[in-house]
Amino acid sequence: MDLAKTEYEITPFTLAVMPALLENGSVGTRILEKESEYVVKTPPSKVIDYACKFFGSSLKGRQEGTKGVCGITHKAPIAIDPHSGMFFFPTTSPQNKNCIWIAHSHVSKVQTKDQTYTTVLFKNGQVIDVPASYGTMLNQMQRTAHFRYNLTERLQYSWASSGNEKVAEPFI
Repeated sequence: MDLAKTEYEITPFTLAVMPALLENGSVGTRILEKESEYVVKTPPSKVIDYACKFFGSSLKGRQEGTKGVCGITHKAPIAIDPHSGMFFFPTTSPQNKNCIWIAHSHVSKVQTKDQTYTTVLFKNGQVIDVPASYGTMLNQMQRTAHFRYNLTERLQYSWASSGNEKVAEPFI
């Protein structure tokens, strides 16, 4: 685990963004990637907000966008960057210091651990235990899939089906 990082940029290889208690007692972030793990001094909500801002919005803006696309207002999944498939969902309220953000596209399955914990199995074989019920995690997975589908449909088909003329080629 790399403990030297002070900043981190979420990428398509990021699996989860989790709170971590630092040596000085403050809350930092443990970032799980496909082949690495990092701890940074910034809290998870700020790491997520910074990633959203990198792609032209903010965490609050992404949450409002989710509400506009499919009406989800609480524990809303977000598209950090829909073009690269970076859709994340929170395990609890994003204002909660224990909130974990999970990359939807990397989850293979979720399994019950006990009444208050769920095991998340990622496609690369990594595993984390999350302090959320199995029902909550299934719901968050389904809501993220619903949001992802609706947003992708909008991005791919709404302009083409409107009869508008192309004014520029997409950069995708």
